[in-house]
Amino acid sequence: MKRLALVSGHFAPSNLVGAHRARLWSRYLPEFGWEPIVVTGDPERYEERPDPDILRLVPRDLRVIHAWTLPTRPVRLVGDVGIRAFWGCYRALARLAARREIDFVLVTIPSNFLAPLGRLIRCRYGVPYGIDYQDPWVARPSAGAPAFGKAWLSHRLALILEPWSVRHAAMVTGIAPGYLAGMLERNPRVAQTATVACMPMGSEPEAYEMVRDLRRPPFLFTPADGRFHMVYAGALLPAGNGVLDAFLAGLRMMRERMPGLANRLRVHFVGTGRSPDDPHGHQVRRRAEAAGVDEMVDEHPQRIGYLDVLNHLTSCDGVLILGSTEPHYSPSKVFQAVLSRRPVFAMLHAQSTAADIIRANRAGTVLALTETTLPGADDIADALRAFMRPGAHDTEAVDPSAFEPDTARASARALAAALDRAAAGEAAGGTA
Repeated sequence: MKRLALVSGHFAPSNLVGAHRARLWSRYLPEFGWEPIVVTGDPERYEERPDPDILRLVPRDLRVIHAWTLPTRPVRLVGDVGIRAFWGCYRALARLAARREIDFVLVTIPSNFLAPLGRLIRCRYGVPYGIDYQDPWVARPSAGAPAFGKAWLSHRLALILEPWSVRHAAMVTGIAPGYLAGMLERNPRVAQTATVACMPMGSEPEAYEMVRDLRRPPFLFTPADGRFHMVYAGALLPAGNGVLDAFLAGLRMMRERMPGLANRLRVHFVGTGRSPDDPHGHQVRRRAEAAGVDEMVDEHPQRIGYLDVLNHLTSCDGVLILGSTEPHYSPSKVFQAVLSRRPVFAMLHAQSTAADIIRANRAGTVLALTETTLPGADDIADALRAFMRPGAHDTEAVDPSAFEPDTARASARALAAALDRAAAGEAAGGTA
C-alpha cells in the first residue's frame, strides 16, 4: 500500500465544495492501493459554519492532520485558508516526508495558495507531487475590474505562482480537460513531462442512503402542497449571471403566457449568497425583482448542511442546474441531481460534460448555450411547461449502472492509476 499526502485547505466538517474532493477520494483510494493521509487546515479556524453531519461520511480509520492555521479573530489579517494554513501544512508535510511516511503529495486547489507546497517538499525531500485543479487557477480578469484591486492582484499572483508550482509536478489532474487546458498551454514543459489525467468529482450513492435513514423533512418547502418546487443548490458564478438572467426572463415569459402554470411554480435557490453564512447576502432576489418574477422565486442565501441539500433534492419536484458561459465549467452538482432521482432542468454550455451526463442517463431536460448565445425566453418558458407536465420524466428509467463511470469510486480508481503512472515516471527520472 503506497501512501498519499492529500492536501486540501478545507475538509470535513467544512461544507464548501472544495472540501468534498479530498473526502470522496479518501473514502475509496485504499481499494486501489493508495492509503491517504489528509493534511488540512484547523476546522476551529474555518470562517464558514461547520456541518457535523459530513463527518458521518468520513472513514473512521482515515488519518487527518489538522495543521496550524492563522486565526481571523480578533484581527483578520487575511481570509484565504490557503494562506493562513500554509506554514502549518508545510510543517506537517515536512514531518511526514522526513519520516518517509509518504510516497506522493497531491494538493487539490482551491485554495490556490497551497499549490507551492508540493514543489517545496519535492525540493527538500525528493517526494514527487501533483496538483489537482477543481477550478482553473489563472482566470480571465473580469471586465471592469479596477487596476490594483483584489481581483487584479490575485490574477498577477496567479501568473507568478502557477508556473513555479507546476514546473516539476509529476502529475496534474483536473475535474475536466478544460480546467487544465490553459495551464498546459502556458506551461508546455509540464504537458510533456507530467502525467495528465482528468476525473470528475464523482457521485456518492451512499450519502443518499444516509439521507433516507435520517428521515428528515425538508424545511424550505412543504412537499405535495399543490405547487411544483424546483431547487437550485450551490454558489453562483460570475460567468453564470447571464444564464441566471436568461432563466428569470423565461419565468417572466411563462407568467405572461401561462399564468396558471406560473402560479404553481416555485424555484428555491439555496447557498447562493455573497458568503456561505450570510443570511442577508441575497444575490438572486434582486435579479428576480428586476425581472418581475420575485413571487416565483425564493432565495435562502446561506449554505445548508450537505445532507440537508441532498434531502431537499430528493423531496422536490425538479432539480435546477444553471451552468456558465465558460465551456470548461462542468458543475459537480449534476451528480447529486441525477442520483436524487428527481427530474433535472439544466441550462449548460454545449461543450459541458455535465450536459452529456444528463442526456446519457435520461435524467431530464438540457437547454444548450454558448459563450455568446443563450436560450430565448420563449424557449425557456416552453421547456419549463413541458418539464412540469405530469409524467414528462420517468425517474425510474435512470439506470444506476450507467452512472458507474461517474461515481466517486470510479474517480478514485482513475486517480490511483494516474498516481501509479506518475510515481513510476518519477522513479525513472521522468520529471528530473
